[in-house]
Amino acid sequence: MKTIVTGGGGFIGSHLVDRLLVDGHEVIVLDDFSTGRPQNLAHQRSNSRLRVVQADVADHKAILPHFEGVDWVFHLAALADIVPSIQRPLDYHHANVDGTVSVLEAARQAGVQRFVYAASSSCYGIPDIYPTPEAAPIRPQYPYALTKYLGELAALHWHQVYGLPVVSLRFFNVYGPRSRTSGTYGAVFGVFLAQKLAGRPFTVVGDGTQTRDFTFVTDVVNACVMAAESNLAGEVMNVGSGNTYSVNRLVELLGGDVVYIPKRPGEPDCTFADTIKIRHLLGWRPLVSFEEGVRIMLENIDYWREAPVWTPEKIGEATREWFEYLGRKNYA
Repeated sequence: MKTIVTGGGGFIGSHLVDRLLVDGHEVIVLDDFSTGRPQNLAHQRSNSRLRVVQADVADHKAILPHFEGVDWVFHLAALADIVPSIQRPLDYHHANVDGTVSVLEAARQAGVQRFVYAASSSCYGIPDIYPTPEAAPIRPQYPYALTKYLGELAALHWHQVYGLPVVSLRFFNVYGPRSRTSGTYGAVFGVFLAQKLAGRPFTVVGDGTQTRDFTFVTDVVNACVMAAESNLAGEVMNVGSGNTYSVNRLVELLGGDVVYIPKRPGEPDCTFADTIKIRHLLGWRPLVSFEEGVRIMLENIDYWREAPVWTPEKIGEATREWFEYLGRKNYA
């Protein structure tokens, strides 16, 4: 197949590129590298079936020619992180909503066979039900979550109105090698591994009993490929590990001292995907256990050697606006 991966220089996107190339497909990466890293694709530089195009996916005229003859589109390009989305909501709308509509329309005009949208479990906000099914109420708590959900709505609308064969996958707490190392107080694994390399204590939010549905990146990539290979269209499916794990358990597996920092408003005490639907419709299931995934992360720890090392003081400053905007009575 001829495929496009938007955001292919990012964490999940680069792993998806690897998988598609291994499977024998031709891959075009569209990425402006505002958050993705060219180094994530450096090991594929000599692969003749890979073409990397630096472009803003919201620039419709710039990306349109690259969709000619494309069979599958995987739309992963997005701005992530909570804090910057609160600070720069227009940038997030541009990247995550305008960018999605631009890619959808390019895919429609090209007549692609499958469009896989990388949605976010953050759309559920603080759920009432665990494990959380796809039918749970949508309650985005900050602009990142809102814009990712608006992107999903646009994708489903392009299916409804134009017949574009869309599948939306709601990812839960993806981790693995190459996970993000920058941004305003980024993903927990990147933060912890950089702290471990620097000999600093792990900054655990609250008492560490909160749990997350940590899902290994290759399992997420497998879900994307299986969705593209399927005949499904107009479907929304959760992608999770089948379990939920405490931050304290993560720290135990990583090994090191701990310092506790204040709990943050707008964050659930638990994320836990109900994956019955994707298991039934695709036959997908996670293959990498949490313990094995953490072991792989530790084996690749050098990736985070140049990552910023967060201290409680730096985190407090980085998240100050988060607390100001979201620290209301309903989160007390």
